[in-house]
Amino acid sequence: MQVTPIQLFDAESSTYTYILSAPDSRDAVIIDPVDRHWQRDLAHVERLGLTLTHVLETHAHADHVTSAGKLRALTGAKACVPSGCGIPPAEVQLQDGDVIPFGLREHIAVIHTPGHTAGSMCYLWRGNLFTGDTLLVDGCGRTDFQGGSADALYDSVTRKLFALDDATRVWPGHDYKGQSVSSIGWEKRHNARLAGRSREDFICLMEGLDLPRPKLMDVAVPANRNLGLAHSV
Repeated sequence: MQVTPIQLFDAESSTYTYILSAPDSRDAVIIDPVDRHWQRDLAHVERLGLTLTHVLETHAHADHVTSAGKLRALTGAKACVPSGCGIPPAEVQLQDGDVIPFGLREHIAVIHTPGHTAGSMCYLWRGNLFTGDTLLVDGCGRTDFQGGSADALYDSVTRKLFALDDATRVWPGHDYKGQSVSSIGWEKRHNARLAGRSREDFICLMEGLDLPRPKLMDVAVPANRNLGLAHSV
């Protein structure tokens, strides 16, 4: 059965949030929710008659504040976070290779993909890969803060993500060009930062980006390490 995630967008931070629903039950999972949209997200869940059971974070975000803590308090869902991101209030600290069960027989595979941040995770479910900032459509996340490493990101993408089936759908954590979904096969062949590029070339490219510091970083990162609860929503 082909299952399509619900993709929602925050225009201010260009962040994608995803809602996954188990076809064998009413259970639902949300990935990377944004604080200002918690009511919108819950409305989608309620409209479809679903029950939110898990809130997943791909990393501790620097450009927006999560609503994970708020959603957990309102729904009783479990907060699931990468263990290497320093988010102690979450009850589920994920490790590479973990499996998150939901519904009656559904499961989400956890893939540790350091590089954008040291703890970044991707999530694989039914041929759908939720990549956070690790792999974007025709791009990738920056590697110049929060323990980031261009060398590690190159390995995460080329050895772990590009090893998946070419038909695997790539659902990014952000988009700045009007793109919503891609595939592993397309990114392997066409990604402007990674396709056909050597490790040395990639590291040189990433080190030369000279990107501005995220405006909300000093607020967002501490708040997100507390599931957004240090920030008013």
